[in-house]
Amino acid sequence: MTSHAAVVARGMGKCAVVGCAAIEVDVPERHFTVGETIVHEGDWITIDGATGHVYVGDIPTQPSEVMRVMLGELNAAEAPVYQAYADIQHMFFEGERINSMREMIVANDEQGRRRALSKLLPMQREDFEGIFEAMDGLPVTIRLLDPPLHEFLPHGGEEAKLLARQLHITKGQLARIVESLRESNPMLGHRGCRLGITYPEITEMQARAIFEAATRCARKGIAVLPEVMIPLVATHAEFTNQKTIVERVAAAVFAEAGVTVPYLVGTMIELPRAALTAAEIVGAGAQFFSFGTNDLTQTTLGLSRDDAGRFVPYYVEKGIFPTDPFQVLDQTGVGKLITMAVTDGRGAQAGLKVGICGEHGGEPRSIGFCHKQGLDYVSCSPFRVPIARLAAAHAALS
Repeated sequence: MTSHAAVVARGMGKCAVVGCAAIEVDVPERHFTVGETIVHEGDWITIDGATGHVYVGDIPTQPSEVMRVMLGELNAAEAPVYQAYADIQHMFFEGERINSMREMIVANDEQGRRRALSKLLPMQREDFEGIFEAMDGLPVTIRLLDPPLHEFLPHGGEEAKLLARQLHITKGQLARIVESLRESNPMLGHRGCRLGITYPEITEMQARAIFEAATRCARKGIAVLPEVMIPLVATHAEFTNQKTIVERVAAAVFAEAGVTVPYLVGTMIELPRAALTAAEIVGAGAQFFSFGTNDLTQTTLGLSRDDAGRFVPYYVEKGIFPTDPFQVLDQTGVGKLITMAVTDGRGAQAGLKVGICGEHGGEPRSIGFCHKQGLDYVSCSPFRVPIARLAAAHAALS
């Protein structure tokens, strides 16, 4: 339920069941089997993303009455105030921009990367303009590029042939590039701020897109409050490296535009070391924290959320884990790191803005814990916002 694929699907409003080990797919015959049951292409199946059950047939469904009430009456009673959370990685997968992103990845040198990034810049700028206009006067947190680069490249098949042709390289050359990017454990590999440190031009392009969009909106009389979030920071030196680039680009754009907008630079706390050295990171200039509890849970418990589904249910069944830690925040372990980081961070900077993002941000018990720690906000998939709001109200009144 908490694998990356399932989380992304829910963020798109799609029901997802991931990791069905009992299903055997026969591609040539266009069917799959589960035991004695055969399901052919075109047959109806019904998926329950909450339980992981897959049923044969078109089972009648209806909209959730609870969600209808929460989305309608609750929101009508009090106009909601939201903080937008923009994730750059998803923007790069759309339309023509994926080709420019791939061109950047396969480039042999910095000049080639900058040439490809120059094609992405106007697309990113347009994205942010739209977000800033919609969020007029409200803060917009923008997480810089986070995933490993290999996720943007095809791994064989017709798509690889087409991409090689578009990039004017051979299929063999593309295969070698893909292989060179392969990592044994990509979630702990060359991703997050490590990408921006290795290839600073990537951070430069993202920052320029953000601030050019912000100054354009400011000229239209739109109040803009961007919050630039540096991902996967483990040390204050990493944060300093990326913050310096963001501030340099911001100053350049403001000078070019003759307009200045307020902004914050903060970080995503998703590694135990970052939580343990929160005061140092604030001392390096971090103006806000957002706890990425999906990855913080992975790195604290030493579990992969993409693979743990094979055995965590047995842990829960046998009472080794009280709940799945990827669904309900591990308050005594991961929660202790959050408590320490909030205390140390605010000890270094009073009033430090702190929140969490991830699947725990939409889970009532986890939200209750966050309220007790004095967090300012929770962030979650759009379709979990009503549940998060109700849970936050209960926590505030309890």
